Amino acid sequence: MRGKHFKHFLKRRTFMRNLDTPVKQIRRKIFTEIAKIGFESTDESLIHDIESIPYNIVEERAKYRESIYRERAVASERVRLAMGLSLRPENRSVHLTDGVKSSNIDEKYYEPPLMQVIPSACSACESNKYEVSNMCRGCVAHPCIQTCPKGAISMVDGKSFIDQDKCIHCGRCKAVCPYDAIAHKERPCERACGVKAIESDEQGRASINQDKCVSCGMCMVSCPFGAISDKSQIFQLAHALREGTEIIAEVAPAYINQFGEDVTPGKFRSALTQLGFSNIYEVALGADIGCISEAHHYAKEVATGNLPFLLTSCCPSWSVMAKKYFPAMIDNISQELTPMVATARIVKKEHPHAKVVFIGPCASKKLEAMRHSVRSDVDFVITFEELWGLFDARDIIPSACEDIPEETQAATAAGRGYAIAGGVAGAIEACLKEYYPDVPVHIEHAESLAECKKVLTLAKAGKIKNCMIEGMACPGGCIGGAGTNAGFAKTSKALKKYVDGSDPKIPSQELENLELN
Repeated sequence: MRGKHFKHFLKRRTFMRNLDTPVKQIRRKIFTEIAKIGFESTDESLIHDIESIPYNIVEERAKYRESIYRERAVASERVRLAMGLSLRPENRSVHLTDGVKSSNIDEKYYEPPLMQVIPSACSACESNKYEVSNMCRGCVAHPCIQTCPKGAISMVDGKSFIDQDKCIHCGRCKAVCPYDAIAHKERPCERACGVKAIESDEQGRASINQDKCVSCGMCMVSCPFGAISDKSQIFQLAHALREGTEIIAEVAPAYINQFGEDVTPGKFRSALTQLGFSNIYEVALGADIGCISEAHHYAKEVATGNLPFLLTSCCPSWSVMAKKYFPAMIDNISQELTPMVATARIVKKEHPHAKVVFIGPCASKKLEAMRHSVRSDVDFVITFEELWGLFDARDIIPSACEDIPEETQAATAAGRGYAIAGGVAGAIEACLKEYYPDVPVHIEHAESLAECKKVLTLAKAGKIKNCMIEGMACPGGCIGGAGTNAGFAKTSKALKKYVDGSDPKIPSQELENLELN
């Protein structure tokens, strides 16, 4: 997806993310209502409070769908997902609050599948169809007819017409039309999915092939109907915060600008403290530990030719995609702890009885936290979007909070730069140049799963060698993740300013000796 097409894709996604759409507003309302229940509801009122949410969200008349009943049906399924529950089946009766009691515990983890299509919300968008619009002028040249390799286009009532039974979806007609009168209809969720996991059910609605899905969430943020959503732990976290449990937040560096341009790191820390967190750590500290180890690994294994290439592991969707689609490359994936896990290990070492919450931009971190292959030490994962719901539930406005000074935790510019595409590669390269000035450095980075697949295909074919490859599932990197609130352009600028103003620039090698196993 490099070049013009990739830039167009990123611009389209960024533009939609910049807008405060009704979909975003509805999701935020749901998270706020669920958080309020976690903070305030008693065992006696819990069921009633949950059942009231669809009526609180959709009050007297439908705004976005043909009936109030359908809007409430959609809202009900959103409530279940926000509670960490699965969608209800369409072919049998299941109560809205079925399974709530088993979710009303602090230790509730996510149960796959994480990403789910809400059938009643899906508009059954057409998939990959070329259609002539009313912009057609019936021109004499008929370039669309001339270029079609299958004779699928003819003139009907003076206008071009595409026979869908003959069309092979090559797009040549659209490319040559002088009036741009031919539309290419695509499912936005399908277009956004880099692993082609979006399929159709028997009614033409989108469905997710879980064998292909890597839970990046790009389908979710690209659906203009809000028909795709992920599960949440927001209810369980609010419940734990209410109980006064010692809970420590580890915050991904992508938080910059997520809650307003005037929310400083100090104000953000203050808001988290008001919410009930007993301490806040930067995930950038775990990133610092990782980039030191990756630099040493590169110098000792890749630069010497023992490994043809090494793949970074900090993005879980990229890592899962590599394992699913390129299983022969498993040994090339870095075995270093991800920044989230490394930071959680530090927290648990210093606060062995505390609960750890990862707060970040990433949906797929929710599954990384519960994997069994590597102990994560992470008890909750919430996104920035979900965190805003928690703030709203407690009437906390981050921009109005006291600007308290940051505690020094040794996070560097290198670690904080992990949040943007190329930041991991840049951090490792900076460390290599400092620790191994005579070692030549060859590092590539890919963003978006489609581009990641292309890079891995080249590596498999032997066309990329002696190289460290950074992969990011989300266009733009973590700051373009599915759980973010802010647009890419402003966030990117703010983060770069934050990184440029951070000292030291790279971590000390002494961090590598920190025992985290």
